[in-house]
Amino acid sequence: MVALVRTVAYLGLEARAVEVQCQIAAGMPRFSLVGLPDKAVGESRERVQAALAAMGLSLPPKRITINLSPADLPKEGSHYDLPIALALLAAMGVTDAEQLGDWIAVGELALDGRIAPSPGVLLAAIHASEQEAGLICPAAQGSEARWASGVPVIAAPDLVSLLNHLKGTQRLPDPAPGQVEEPAYGPDLRQVKGQETAKRALEIAAAGGHNLLMIGPPGAGKSLMASCLPGILPPLTPAEALETSMVASVAGLLESGRISRARPFRAPHHSASMAALTGGGLKVKPGEVSLAHLGVLFLDELPEFQRAVLDSLRQPLETGKVDVARANAHVSFPARVQLVAAMNPCRCGHLGDAALACSRAPRCAADYQGKVSGPMLDRIDLHVEVDPVSAADLALPPPGEGSAEVGARVAAARALQTARTGETGARTNAELEGSALERFSTPDEAGRKLLMQAAAAMRLSARGYTRVLRVARTIADLAGAETVGRIHVAEALSYRRQSPRA
Repeated sequence: MVALVRTVAYLGLEARAVEVQCQIAAGMPRFSLVGLPDKAVGESRERVQAALAAMGLSLPPKRITINLSPADLPKEGSHYDLPIALALLAAMGVTDAEQLGDWIAVGELALDGRIAPSPGVLLAAIHASEQEAGLICPAAQGSEARWASGVPVIAAPDLVSLLNHLKGTQRLPDPAPGQVEEPAYGPDLRQVKGQETAKRALEIAAAGGHNLLMIGPPGAGKSLMASCLPGILPPLTPAEALETSMVASVAGLLESGRISRARPFRAPHHSASMAALTGGGLKVKPGEVSLAHLGVLFLDELPEFQRAVLDSLRQPLETGKVDVARANAHVSFPARVQLVAAMNPCRCGHLGDAALACSRAPRCAADYQGKVSGPMLDRIDLHVEVDPVSAADLALPPPGEGSAEVGARVAAARALQTARTGETGARTNAELEGSALERFSTPDEAGRKLLMQAAAAMRLSARGYTRVLRVARTIADLAGAETVGRIHVAEALSYRRQSPRA
């Protein structure tokens, strides 16, 4: 007899259908698992056998073959335990094989028969919704699965209660809907003393989703201002929250089905590897740039990152996605992020202070800033100098404007962008391109003349020219202007530099 149970394989944010086929035939006792399983899937034989033993069942003394179809698709992860166990129980006649045809199963088995959480349940639930099937998942992830609308969900704590539920002798409760967490913001902009130019650049970056680089001595407040950014960004829309939660689900970071409307804020250490930042590894997982999707990726001490690691971000910053290529699979993750970076002007950090700067100035600045490649810097829209803060500045009273006031202006500018570019698919001005960019960001005659003069004098690249237009459009939105004018272009150009070495 051959029993079939449906499950899924995860390739990036895509769940592909997999059929678990179990055959019990006469022959020497053997338990074979085929279909390109990885180490975790291959070890499921031991977990399944131990879980059945905990139920008081033993495997029949026959040849047992489990095939994961399609056989040429790599299978990774422990979520195959539950479908393998169910297919085996159906082949043994313990449960109804036909009844299982209406369900997709995912979950890891403990040795005592408990069904443990596994990454990717939200993706499996969305796939089940598309296939018009139900989902069997761990009890701890039932709330996560409920985010896929219209999907019947069986959230079982263990294998015994699941079998009893399928037989009708016990009813498992329907899982509670997942909770939506309100955004929890960090520091307020009122904590930042002085730095009016940098705070203005931060507001423009937030309003248009632009990349920002802050250059200044240690202790000037660069990290503090970056941590204030989530407090002035608008919360995620429901569709965006689901999108970011899918990435978190694949990474195993979605706890108790709770979805947050706060924009992700990721700040990896400068020792991060390329796989940690862009994704990959032996089992391909999303990296920091994907975990920050629709949010902020903050890179402090920018030149301290390995140059190859930084340059691996060039493509994601341009395309909004990461393509991880392997010999046996190609996986894509979304990576539409806002990059915020901070760096010292030189290794000692005090380039502009003659009393504190090292004896190698200004050569040390050129060497230090040269660690960041020109193409990487060209992808950063706003470059701002952050001046040192004196004791007199710190003694001043808090500024009258905080995150709430700045956030209101940012929200109003984002609302204008949404209303204007809804049909183009661009969420922010930073995503404008092609005809949409020309239609919405072309300045008036005075602004166009200034831009052309500056482009020639500053030797702007085509990318730099485009990014100046996008920033100017955002500045106009903050001012409530319908047309991009000369003053908006002038301010956008003031944040544009050929490179920090200039």
